[in-house]
Amino acid sequence: MTETPRTPLTAAEVTAAVADPWRVIGDALQAAYATSNMVTGGRFVARIIDAAEAANHHPDIDLHYGSVHLTLSTHSSHRITAADVALAGAIADIAAEMDLSPLAAPPARFDLAIDALDLEAIRPFWRAVLGYRDDPEHTLADLTDPDGLLPPVWFQQMDSPRSQRSRMHVDLWLPHDVVADRMAAALDAGGRLVTDEHAPEFWVLADAEGNEICLCTWQEREGAQTE
Repeated sequence: MTETPRTPLTAAEVTAAVADPWRVIGDALQAAYATSNMVTGGRFVARIIDAAEAANHHPDIDLHYGSVHLTLSTHSSHRITAADVALAGAIADIAAEMDLSPLAAPPARFDLAIDALDLEAIRPFWRAVLGYRDDPEHTLADLTDPDGLLPPVWFQQMDSPRSQRSRMHVDLWLPHDVVADRMAAALDAGGRLVTDEHAPEFWVLADAEGNEICLCTWQEREGAQTE
C-alpha cells in the first residue's frame, strides 16, 4: 500500500467513499470487527499495523477479547482525509480475507458538554480534575484526554442561569443512518423530544426527569467538515 495524500474530505464525501462497517462519527471514521478470541484479534491487529506502516498512516486500535475497534482520523488536522479513507479500505480488505464480520452494534462516541456562564472560570477545574489538556485546534472539543481513552469535553456558553435543567448533557455521536431508529427507541422508552430545531445536525432528547442527551450526526456540518 502506497502513501496517500492527506487531502481533506467532507463527511459526505467520506460516507460515499467507504463501505460497511465504516461510519463517520464526529471528526473520525470508526469501525469494529468481531474476532471471537484474542489470538485472532492479535493477528488482525498485526496485519493492520503492517498496512498502516506501508501507508505511513496509522489508526487508533482498541483490542478486546472478542473484538477490535478502530478509529481513523488525520491527527495533524483533526479531520478525515483521503489517507483515512484509503486505510479504511485496506483494513476492510484484510477483514474480508480473514473472514471477520462487523460487530452488530454500529460505532458511536460519547462527548460531555458542560453549560456555564463563565467558561474560563470552570475550564481549569475540569482540566485539572480529569487530567485533560487544552485542545484549541480540535473543532469538536475544548479539552481532551492525552491518552485518547476518555470522552472529549466541550463547554457551551449560557446566556442566563437555567436552574430548571441540568447543566451537563451527553452528546452521543451516531451514524447518520442509525439515529432515527435510536431516537424512536428512546422515545418509546419514556423519553421526550426537546427540540429538533437543529436536525439533522443534532436532536435534543430528555428522560422523564429532564436530563438531556443530544443525538449528533455529521450531517449539515460541512462548513467545518464536522463542525
